[in-house]
Amino acid sequence: MKSPLQYQHIYGLIGYPLVHSFSRDFFNQKFLAEDIDALYVNFEIEDLGLLMEIIAEYPNLNGLNVTAPYKEAIIPYLDSLDEDARQIGAVNVIRFLRDEKSGELRELRGYNSDVSGFDRTLDAILTPQRTGAMVLGTGGAASAVRAALERRGIEVQLVSRRKSEHTLIYEEITRAMVARYKIVVNATPLGKYPDDDQCPDFPYRFLTKEHICYDLIYNPEETLFMKRAARYGAQTKNGIEMLLLQAFDSYDIWTRDQ
Repeated sequence: MKSPLQYQHIYGLIGYPLVHSFSRDFFNQKFLAEDIDALYVNFEIEDLGLLMEIIAEYPNLNGLNVTAPYKEAIIPYLDSLDEDARQIGAVNVIRFLRDEKSGELRELRGYNSDVSGFDRTLDAILTPQRTGAMVLGTGGAASAVRAALERRGIEVQLVSRRKSEHTLIYEEITRAMVARYKIVVNATPLGKYPDDDQCPDFPYRFLTKEHICYDLIYNPEETLFMKRAARYGAQTKNGIEMLLLQAFDSYDIWTRDQ
């Protein structure tokens, strides 16, 4: 079995914790099936400062995905950002730009594929009645979801456990508000494996069959958020389609011409 340094290219994921990685399985199966001399590695790091050590250790590292809790904290380590990453203030894909002859690293460029990945899942769920959305959470994923929805002309209300000028807290949500915002997106980590007995403290009893409750989590396939929403007739959707689209976008970013 080859060591990571024996592959032509290494790609990977940084985050903490990395209990289960869809990306590692997806990409390594892709590389094997398409006879690509590459390996995808999970870099589970408690301290983001270790990133530069990883880069130094793997001179064949050519791209990274970024997951919680580093989507925003990673930005000071990068040399440049694409427009979506700059506007949202979060990065989930890093491209390594190296000198073609020497292999020397010239630039780390950050991208955000959350916006495009989420946007491409919307056509199947938007209806004339769904003109407003509640986005649960205020992190990098929530910012990307908000951007994608607003570009579609969807009114967005952020909800969090902490009150701010533009953010509701869960206790303030009324039946009338839920009737107004018929798209509800869970952009928090609540319910993610192994803590799949958790969910946002949303008033599910106000939901109807006109609502869709979209959980960005993909493991488990049906979260407690989705189960509670379905109990009141709401349509539900998990994050697996978005994740697949993001994976396609990541590989395109890593391998496109400079």
